[in-house]
Amino acid sequence: MARIDVIMPQMGESIAEGTLSKWLKKVGDAVKRDEPIFEISTDKVDAEIPAPSAGVLAEIKVTEGQTVPIQTVVAVLETEAKAGVGGQVSGVREPPAQAPAPAATERSVSSPAPWKPEPGAETPAPGTRPPTPVSLETAEERLRRRSTPLVRKIAAEHKVDISAVPGSGFAGRVTKKDILGYIETGGAEAQTHRGTEATRASAASVPPLPAPSGAWDATPWPGDRVETMSRIRQLTADHMVFSRHTSAHVTTFYEVDMTRIARLRAANKKGYEDRGVKLTYLGFIVKAVADQLRSHPVLNAAVQRSAIIYRGQVNIGIAVALDWGLIVPVIRGADELSLFGIAKTMADLADRARSKRLKPDEVQSGTFTITNPGVFGAVISTPIIHQPQAAILATGRIADVPAVVEGSVGIRKHMFLSLSYDHRVVDGAAAARFIVHLAKLLGDPQALLW
Repeated sequence: MARIDVIMPQMGESIAEGTLSKWLKKVGDAVKRDEPIFEISTDKVDAEIPAPSAGVLAEIKVTEGQTVPIQTVVAVLETEAKAGVGGQVSGVREPPAQAPAPAATERSVSSPAPWKPEPGAETPAPGTRPPTPVSLETAEERLRRRSTPLVRKIAAEHKVDISAVPGSGFAGRVTKKDILGYIETGGAEAQTHRGTEATRASAASVPPLPAPSGAWDATPWPGDRVETMSRIRQLTADHMVFSRHTSAHVTTFYEVDMTRIARLRAANKKGYEDRGVKLTYLGFIVKAVADQLRSHPVLNAAVQRSAIIYRGQVNIGIAVALDWGLIVPVIRGADELSLFGIAKTMADLADRARSKRLKPDEVQSGTFTITNPGVFGAVISTPIIHQPQAAILATGRIADVPAVVEGSVGIRKHMFLSLSYDHRVVDGAAAARFIVHLAKLLGDPQALLW
């Protein structure tokens, strides 16, 4: 009988930890190879993690809701065979033949008892190396231990000293919610003030500004139903608030004639279906946006403090509505794909998003985002920019409307486009030129069909 460690996988270069959100199996259950056994949530995506080998789930080391670093042992499988293990399968770490006795500082995370550090010592996270003694730990090492790369990025953007932020995570780690709450309640401004007034006042004399009474939390009333937000809902909420506080949002609207696209779609729909791909209106829109972004680079940009980053790639994120929240998978190199390639990639990403099979890398590195509330009947929207991008496009429903064409009134298919952009870097004229050129391309779309 072989024992195989199942570890928290590294789901992308920038991801240092994950939250084990749900166990799909319990101790004693038989599992098949590649059968999902638990779900994880990272700063980027929710995903199901498959069993690395067939066997029996012998031990669960990490409880639901716990956030642990990558490479942490989360469970142990017992299996008859060793085939496919020994470092050749992602997410597997086979223990040595003679494991050394555990160090005195190691602790099982499956114990329900709350974690308490020993006086004067740091207890390591499960499955990690014992920490460097406090006397030898550098400021950089402490910063990394107390935060994730995303938290450090937010702190750098707002010039916040993480060491001053109270952490609510495991072992006092500063979470994304902690840093955003600290910034929104005036902590960042207080830090700046303390720095400039250091010669006249101590840090203790300038406390963070308190939140206005009743401004942040509602109180449940009798008969109300209260549900804890899912992790993906919390991440979406944090990101949206952060975006509104970061970018100077302006939205431009434009009405587009989609009649010719409707005809082109009808003429080519069956041919696409015969090749296994559904041809949608959104596919045409994504293709048109990808073609236009090269000639309007400021819409495919990002802000880095006082600099503008003009992206060399055109990677378009497509917002996908899920039963449990919203996710934005990315079509990389969209300007290099044909309409068929875009339609095929869109279908694949949407399908795997709904079945929790996306990889974190597939929701990163977007340069422009499209959201399609029109599929639910919405006419006009004012979308929030997906940071750190400079713009986002929303599409409304396509409806038959009376219109004057060449002096005659007829029925045409019209749709509203809504372009929200960051006015720090995108001027109104640049946004108007982009959406007008986009509308012209959609109105005469033959060039999109290749």
